[in-house]
Amino acid sequence: MMKAENTVVHNKVWRTSAALLAAFVLSASLSLPVWGDSIEKRVLTLQKGSSAAVVNGESYTIAKPYIKQGTVMVPVGVFKKAFGSKIKLESSSRVRVLQGPHAVVMSIGSTTAWVDGKKIKLTVEPQMVSGTLMVPLRPVAEGIGAKVYADKNGKLSISLDVTDKDESTQNNTGIDATAGKTRIGNSYYEWSMNYPSGMVIGSGADNESVAVFSDATGRYYLEVHATPQQVKLDTEDLLQRLVKDARSSGDIVLDREIVTRAVVPYARIISRDSEGVLWEGRGYYANNKVYGIYFADGDASHYKDLDKYAGLLNSFKPSFNAGDKSLKDLSSIENGLRSVVNPDYGIVAGVPASWAVNNQEMFYGDEEKGYLSIRVSTAPKGTEGTLNGWVDQMKSWLSEAFVPKSYEVVGLTPVNINDVKGQIQEVRYNFGDGWTTEYEVMLQENGYRYYLEYTVPEGQEETAKAWKDVLNSIYIDYDVVPADFGRIDDEDFLMDKSKVTVKSSNTYRYNVAIPRYWTAISDRFDTSKVEYGFVGGSFEITADKETEAEYVISGLKQYYKEATSGSNSEVKLLGTDNITFAGVPAVSFKAHQVRDEIAYTSNQIVFESGGITYTISTVLNDANATEAQKQAIEKALASFELVK
Repeated sequence: MMKAENTVVHNKVWRTSAALLAAFVLSASLSLPVWGDSIEKRVLTLQKGSSAAVVNGESYTIAKPYIKQGTVMVPVGVFKKAFGSKIKLESSSRVRVLQGPHAVVMSIGSTTAWVDGKKIKLTVEPQMVSGTLMVPLRPVAEGIGAKVYADKNGKLSISLDVTDKDESTQNNTGIDATAGKTRIGNSYYEWSMNYPSGMVIGSGADNESVAVFSDATGRYYLEVHATPQQVKLDTEDLLQRLVKDARSSGDIVLDREIVTRAVVPYARIISRDSEGVLWEGRGYYANNKVYGIYFADGDASHYKDLDKYAGLLNSFKPSFNAGDKSLKDLSSIENGLRSVVNPDYGIVAGVPASWAVNNQEMFYGDEEKGYLSIRVSTAPKGTEGTLNGWVDQMKSWLSEAFVPKSYEVVGLTPVNINDVKGQIQEVRYNFGDGWTTEYEVMLQENGYRYYLEYTVPEGQEETAKAWKDVLNSIYIDYDVVPADFGRIDDEDFLMDKSKVTVKSSNTYRYNVAIPRYWTAISDRFDTSKVEYGFVGGSFEITADKETEAEYVISGLKQYYKEATSGSNSEVKLLGTDNITFAGVPAVSFKAHQVRDEIAYTSNQIVFESGGITYTISTVLNDANATEAQKQAIEKALASFELVK
């Protein structure tokens, strides 16, 4: 289970959601890390009003950066000088900045730009100043993958890891034009289409379900979506979907049709978005998937203008011919595993192809079918900082998180990953809805810990079969973290459960001591609700200035009356008691219930003070009702105090 996160009743394992980032595209096999090429970190420093620029300690003279409408403008050539970016001026006004897989396309005098095929709006348009093309710094720098920092004195630092790759497969425009490849597609999602020269591959979805392309000049933009769909959809269904999606986005549908003469019939619409851009959308059903094609032409003014791209769009097929040597495969899947990478920590792994991918959090899969989670932290000092000390800590944690009948330590197995010896602890645990097997990989090198957690819920045979392949796919470059990090994440879940931190709410006038090992779900104490989680439970405080305590108490009484009625009820009210809490009268509701096969005890304490109604709610699963967990809850409750 996710040790550092909350486990609650509805979800055995809670973890923070985060927006998915653009996918890392691995063209190499699982055994070859993407940093196999030479990588150099380059830092460009400059200051507005100064003609001096420094790249990794070497000084250059540039046209002076200036500020317009709050935007720093720099000469476009500085990106070539600092990072080796390719700069292309097309026609009399269009300019392209190319860096590896990234392309930024702008036009002089226009605030419209394209970054990796996606349309953006610039705050200031590119402009010619004394014969030098000046462009907005931040959108161009971030568009090519760089990071921009500014200090209080106005000095700007732009950093980018520049990869020295073999450019034999690229032409002098930086466009991916692999020799002999005239079609492109995805073998895993079973589709292919023509691959004309000038088509640039953009950033798609982490799980490869979305592929993105654009014209090298940014004139057109294309997305191909593949979504699993077991229930067959006919062309009428597909057309309805396209129309509904377009209208929900605020688009105007200009034309629609069902094309039956194609090998695979499809639905087609033309729409105009709120910015006036014309789009063609197509929907296909094949291979138990819905395929969506979304094509935009920035220069089209009439819906029939899109007809000139019929050759490209008609080339789409919901199939992939692996024997076709002219077909470029976008998929990184090998032997049923998808390559995933986090270059910040120097880690590559393979995960089952159907799993969800979150490279930012290094979390792959889900809690129902199984997952791989990766965590890097600083090793503590002393005995606890040894590998054996770590193993002992993990065993102790398990005994404090689960009652004896709900967990089992199966055993330890030595492991060697990239010449670093570690241990794999195999454990089993049960929240009440079935046993989960968990493999806990522990590696320690250069003062840092690498923890990999692979879970196999009961009945998930495919996840169980994949474990050995996933383990064998793991690659760790142990020099990456020490080079870029100092002290990082502490393993809070291993912390002494008696340690607390005092939190205060000035708005709602209370203090409370929260165990440090709990994970904050919502911890802004100036708001009406705060919540913490831990394995098998949760702790919540709600403060309400609008609702009287009697109303809340009455509502809870009615709820439990209805919930406990009937012979098959899985809710049992253990008691409704008048108590004194934090020095004021309160009503406590204790109940035991089962939801989704997980049994737990809940407690709500309701009271009022100074015109504020407080409700403190706790939940603790039976499987996790250890003395350590119960004491932590009781101490938090006992610490609650009202302040004037």
